[in-house]
Formats: sequence, structure tokens, C-alpha cells
Amino acid sequence: MALVAGVDSSTQSCKVVIRDAATGALVREGRASHPVGTEVDPHHWWEALQSALAAAGGLEGVAAVSIAGQQHGMVVLDGEGRVIRPALLWNDTRSAQAARDLIDEVGAAAYAERTGVVPVASFTATKLRWLRDAEPANAERVAAVALPHDWLTWRLRGYGPIDATDAPLGPVLHKLVTDRSDASGTAYWGTGGYDRELLVRALGHDAVLPRVVCPSDVAGHAANGILVGPGAGDNAAAALGLDAAPGDVVVSIGTSGTVFAVTEASVADSTGTVAGFADATGNFLPLIATLNAARVLDATAGLLGVDHEQLGALALEAEPGASGAVLVPYFEGERTPNLPDATASFSGLTLANTTRPSIARAAFEGLLCGLADGLDAVRSLGVAAERVLLIGGAAQNPAVRAIAAQVFDVPVVVPEPGEYVADGAARQAAWVLTGTRPSWPVAIDEELVVDTRGVIRQQYAAAAAAAAPAAS
Repeated sequence: MALVAGVDSSTQSCKVVIRDAATGALVREGRASHPVGTEVDPHHWWEALQSALAAAGGLEGVAAVSIAGQQHGMVVLDGEGRVIRPALLWNDTRSAQAARDLIDEVGAAAYAERTGVVPVASFTATKLRWLRDAEPANAERVAAVALPHDWLTWRLRGYGPIDATDAPLGPVLHKLVTDRSDASGTAYWGTGGYDRELLVRALGHDAVLPRVVCPSDVAGHAANGILVGPGAGDNAAAALGLDAAPGDVVVSIGTSGTVFAVTEASVADSTGTVAGFADATGNFLPLIATLNAARVLDATAGLLGVDHEQLGALALEAEPGASGAVLVPYFEGERTPNLPDATASFSGLTLANTTRPSIARAAFEGLLCGLADGLDAVRSLGVAAERVLLIGGAAQNPAVRAIAAQVFDVPVVVPEPGEYVADGAARQAAWVLTGTRPSWPVAIDEELVVDTRGVIRQQYAAAAAAAAPAAS
């Protein structure tokens, strides 16, 4: 039995799944935590990967491995392969002004045409511009720019800083590799390859960038001879793990909220609402992301002094629309819509609806309405939506499922709980090993009947419109 390993190096943790390459059957798994914060020393990711692999029983018997990781994070290396400063993560909004500056200089329509995206604070290019403006001495030292999964793949293959005892191949920067999906989230890559002029505009000078590897190509070998796949951005890996096809729209509720579809043609949105990313198979992945997803429920549960299960039970006691109470949940600023300095707001409160059930219900509705707005934005570009695949830890909450059926206007399908990002990386590893994209089954937990309640989104739209001018 040939085994393959898939890694999900996410914002919060590193997960490893080891599966049978032929059937996809789970053989073993492991996990380790990452530090909290919006900037992290990448060496913590490397240590967590080692710990997660050890917890999964190591790579004994594994023939191929691939790493998926959080998108956009800025890992900057000097000429000796050392990390110059902690990586800025996707959810670090300090580069919001840098994004505005780049748009002013290049133009939103030109950016969309050249790269498929319009800069926002999440993207790597804006973080490089922030580095150039805020830490010019560090910017001048940059010899190479990598994304989180690029750097981990490089380290797994035996490369690393000049003085690292676990990097026998040393700081060979041109051996960095990436894939289309992660490259497409930098704002300096398009279907024609890297746009060096945009990189220089952001950083101030040219630098080594990872070679973009095709989805089924071997990126290299680990020290023990194991094949290493190109890896992928987390959302592209999740789409691959779910075996998503055109007509499917994935709604993922994790630290961030994402809505993404698989399309055969590229998408460019000059408003910047929808990012025209690439996927992990050769297709495309138009996507919107929200900064405020499961943490909305965390905050509300803490406010009411309950756990998530109790929060969901409270929410289901209230009627759709929460009797007029509306939460616009921009607790950490927001990416969609692009309001990095925004704050959350409750509105429509009265003596009658300021109750624990209505407040709980408003939290679920606010979270899901933000994602439904994202679905509308994706569909506005001509993308078909035949069903929603609802994933993420929060998708297991009965209130999320019930209210999702009332918010979305297409059928909602909930796959069984799984590590779909790591599974997508494992599928990629199997593809690299065998030369054929695997057809592993995806188990469905529940198919929800469409139960759309117009009042929920009507109230939310009015409240969000009223909140936006004050937040911008």
C-alpha cells in the first residue's frame, strides 16, 4: 500500500493526514499548534510541522508529500537564506494604506487585468510595500520573497539558512517553488507569469521569486527521497480536497470566512471584491474572503457566557431576523467589503429584542449574511452556483446549518467533518506520485432544504449600508 501525506499549515495550527494513495483511506494523522498573532516567525511553522509529522507517526512508508498553507503571508529572506523579520500574515491589516497607494499608482482596472486581483491589505505585494515604507533597512536586505507553504516546502527539501543544522543543502534561493494558486494571491503574478514591474513597485527592487510548478509536477525530494509536490494555497487545497467542480461554491467558516467557486475561465473584477485566483488543478478559483468568521461566534458566546453549542441553541429560539436586531460583524476590520479600519455594530435594538436569543441569532445571521454577499459578488461575474458546500468547524453547529438554509438561495450541502485542506494536499501528493488525479470519495453529512427568509438579508443590507460610511 503506497501512502501519501498532506499538510495544512494554517493560521492556527499544522495538520498532517496520511492516506492510502489508491483509496484515500485515512491511515494516521497528527497536529501541532501555531503561535497566535498576525505576524509570526516562520521557524515556529517548521517546528510545528516536525511535531505534527511526529504525532502522525512520521513519514515511514510515505512515498509523496505536499504542503498546503495559509495564503498571502510575507516571508522575506536575505542572501544567506535567513528570515529577515517575522512573517506578516494575511490577517495583518497594517498594509491597508500600502494597498491604497499601489492602486493609486497602477489603477484598479490595470491591476485586475494584469494579475486578476486588486490589492487589499491581505496580499503579499501590499505587505512588501509596507516593508519598504516602514522598515526600509529590512526591505533593502530582501533577496527572496516566499509564501508560507513555499518556505516550508523549501525547508522540507533540505534547504534553509546558512547556519541551520537541519538544512544540509543550504540557502539556495532559486530552489524555492510555489504553485499557481498561491502565486495568484501575491498581486504580482498573472496568467503570463510574474509581473516583475509590480514586484519592484512594491518592494523597491527585484528579488528571487519561487518557481511556479504545475499541479501534478514533482517539486523536488525530501531528504529521505520522498517525492514533494508543489503545494497549494489553503482555499485551493480545500477545493481539491472536496473534489469541487464547476457549479460548486465552497463556503468555509474558519478563522476567516471564504466563498470560492471553481471555474474553467479566469475572472477579473476591477472593483476588487472578487479575487481572480488560480486553483490547484489548472482551473481558476474566484474568491471573496471575510476577516470575521468563526470569531464572531467566539465573541458573542463570550459576551453571553455560553459555549458554542449553547449559543446555537439560543439562536434557534429566536425567529428569523432576530426580531429586528442586526449585527454587522466587522470586529477586526473587514476585507469584503474592503474596510480595514471598520468596527462591529449592533443596530435595531429595542427593549423587546435585546434578549439573549435575539443577540445570539443576530451573530449567526451577520456572519452568514456577509458570506451570502460574497456569493452574490461571485455570481455577478457570471459564475454558476448550483450548490453550496458548507465546511469549517462552525458548519457542525446546528444553528449555522439551519440559518444557512434560510440565508442562501441555493441548496446547501454539508460534507462530513474533515481536514479538507490537508486532504487536498494529500490528493495532490497522490497525483504527483501516480500521474493521475485521484478520485477519492467525499462523504456528505447533510443536504439542507432551501428555506430562504428574505427578511434576514434585507435587514442586514440596510444595517451594513448604514455602517459602511462611518467605518470607511
